[in-house]
Amino acid sequence: MKIKVDFKIILAIIIFYITEQLELYFILMLFVFLHECGHLLVGYLFGYRCEEINIHTLGISVTFKVPVDDYNKKILKSNIVLLKKSIIAAAGPVINFILIILVSLNPKIFAMNPEIAIYSNLLIGCFNMIPIYPLDGGRILKNICTIFLGIRKGRRLTSIIMNTLMIVLTAVSSIMILYYKNIAIFLIVVYLWYLVIREENKKF
Repeated sequence: MKIKVDFKIILAIIIFYITEQLELYFILMLFVFLHECGHLLVGYLFGYRCEEINIHTLGISVTFKVPVDDYNKKILKSNIVLLKKSIIAAAGPVINFILIILVSLNPKIFAMNPEIAIYSNLLIGCFNMIPIYPLDGGRILKNICTIFLGIRKGRRLTSIIMNTLMIVLTAVSSIMILYYKNIAIFLIVVYLWYLVIREENKKF
């Protein structure tokens, strides 16, 4: 198993330190770690082996090695791998939503403000469920479209949904930026456009 570290994480720590939000950054990273543990757990239950762990500025991502046999098990117009990968992708946000319930039932479960714990998990869970590839929601969308429509039509429909969603999000966020004057909203939209354009160029 390989572990890769993006040393731009040091820059992120410095920025959060300067803006006096370092504690919030570490809290988010903690819940991102637990989010990824959800992916890992379900992946191992399916018999997949963790091939690579990437630690980067926005958290942690896991890559699995899929058994060859799963590629030969067909389901509709694709194979069982895509269904299992969709379940693995959904496991991360599910962990965040479970943590929200646990904190609501027992506010002292984490040594931190329960409101911050709930907000952090809600942010991570909802953000990752946005159907933009390669976020978890985007992976699920692409896999389901491929299962029902095949690779070519699945990619085309995924692309249409992603681009339509981004146009709507850009319009809504523009109004929110003017109203709330919050640059964080602008940065999130720019990041999402970056993901969409990058994956369009790669034809995911």
